Amino acid sequence: MAKMSTKDSIIDAAISLFNIKGYSGTSVRDIAKKARVNPANISYYFDGKQGLLEKCFIHFFEAYLAFFEEEVQSLKFDRPENCLKRAIYKILYFQSTNHLLARFVWREVSIDSQIVREITSSYFMKERYLIKKLIEEINAGKVFSNSDIHFLIIQLRSLLTMPFLNGQYLREVWNVSPHERYFVEKYYQHLDRWIEESLVSRNSRLNIPV
Repeated sequence: MAKMSTKDSIIDAAISLFNIKGYSGTSVRDIAKKARVNPANISYYFDGKQGLLEKCFIHFFEAYLAFFEEEVQSLKFDRPENCLKRAIYKILYFQSTNHLLARFVWREVSIDSQIVREITSSYFMKERYLIKKLIEEINAGKVFSNSDIHFLIIQLRSLLTMPFLNGQYLREVWNVSPHERYFVEKYYQHLDRWIEESLVSRNSRLNIPV
């Protein structure tokens, strides 16, 4: 196995400590000690702890949004519900294989702070636009109002984030782990049904001409 680079070691150490102690409770010295590097390396590669936080957020959200973007492009040649389902599956699998990063990011963005707002505001607006685009394509019959679509976006986002934000709850109460492939497959089946029942079937049913 190739030796992990200094930069990657710092990122891994930071994600681990941010999960345990939170961003505010983790010092540069803590990260350097766990990564077995000089604290100066963190300044060199990331310009300090905030730069490291930004790196974690950028890595997560760029990948997360790319899955939605790919499927918005796929609307040109496939049914919108299929595009939305593929995006959801990819995002679940990405979060599962990066469950510590996902847990940290979703937990940190739930805290109102200037740093988080500065980093995430554009990502969240883009997320809303992409999900809305996919749902509006399913809503070709105009069954859902704008407020309906807004609440559907909120619901879907909650379904995508909940298992990874609340991994400890899932393990202790339900004896399942969000990083396991089995969980991803079973949970995706639930989301597939949610899309069919909440979006596709309802749209078709309410759009039947009288």
